[in-house]
Amino acid sequence: MAEVKTQRLKDKVAIITGGAYGIGKAFARRMGSEGAALVIADIDLDNAEKTVEELKTEGMNAAAVKTDVSDEKSTLEIAEKTAEIFGSIDILVNNAAIFSKIKVSTVPFDELDMDEWDRMLAVNLKGTFLCSRAVYPYMKKQNKGKIINMASATFFEGTPVMPHYVASKAGIIGLTRSLASAMAEYNINVNCIAPGRTLSEDSSDESAVKSNEIRARTRQIKRIEYPDDLAGTAVFLASEDSDFITGQTIVVDGGTIFH
Repeated sequence: MAEVKTQRLKDKVAIITGGAYGIGKAFARRMGSEGAALVIADIDLDNAEKTVEELKTEGMNAAAVKTDVSDEKSTLEIAEKTAEIFGSIDILVNNAAIFSKIKVSTVPFDELDMDEWDRMLAVNLKGTFLCSRAVYPYMKKQNKGKIINMASATFFEGTPVMPHYVASKAGIIGLTRSLASAMAEYNINVNCIAPGRTLSEDSSDESAVKSNEIRARTRQIKRIEYPDDLAGTAVFLASEDSDFITGQTIVVDGGTIFH
């Protein structure tokens, strides 16, 4: 990662759900390097705490909180604890999702287990809604805030496998637009990032690397996508540079999808 010479998020407080691994961890490191205080909200508290220790050794201010984004009480607690620890909530990154850490079925749609469908929607879509609603009173009170949701380029492709995953990410794009309208009165920007297939440290076995190499051939920029490729967009959407942008979905996939 290139040396960061700006402090675009100085004195800001960011909650990053699913921040213990992969894309969420990359977002945390980049936002911390831009001056933000960080709350790593993850259902895996042990690894969230390990990530926090790493960030602290790099001079960043961070705390770990166990969070189940599909549980309303848990999302309210993360907002309350963040405000108690750091005094405000300026940025929420809704990154927690079922995908790489939990195996997702790729069976034909008519063979998909309905319990898996329900769990996918509960974490990916409902979780995004619950976390956004939990931080809303804090952002409303300060008349400012940035919410960044994570969709997927699979929505634009209409990928035939993983219909529950694709549906959850499609719902996030719709939710982003709805919340952007609902929260605009209080200067809260709600936007969305749609990554392409991304190779992170928690999905870097030989088969994953090969799959990502195949995917890279379909892009205009013909290389594997990594979490750091998304971090700059997240910082932009979290910073004052994007104050006049809301309700938008930015595809970051090296040019497979033109949107």
